[in-house]
Amino acid sequence: MEQAREAVRERLADFRSRVVLVPLEEQDGLWTAEFGGLDWICAFSDEEALARFAAARGEEGREWSYRRVVGARLLDEVVPVLDFPCGVALNAAGPDGAVFPPVRGIVPDAAALDGEAA
Repeated sequence: MEQAREAVRERLADFRSRVVLVPLEEQDGLWTAEFGGLDWICAFSDEEALARFAAARGEEGREWSYRRVVGARLLDEVVPVLDFPCGVALNAAGPDGAVFPPVRGIVPDAAALDGEAA
């Protein structure tokens, strides 16, 4: 069990230090998707991961505008200012995907569903 926890901590630390690509919607806001009753900011480690996601959606020909953002900024600054609960999904539609839900230990307690936001 401790090995699993350590692997999760390492994955989170890697994401927090990584620059990711976040697609933009038409109004230049960060693109989100709803899954499991929660909104998720979609982030990708590189253009190839974003292309896999586009292909899975049948949108290979679409031009995807994106912003480069450090993972920690998404979790610590962006998620807390949203007026709805939101997590971050990394590399959706890929073999190395991960989700970072809005819970204590991942986002600030004020934005966590199991923290002050509850």
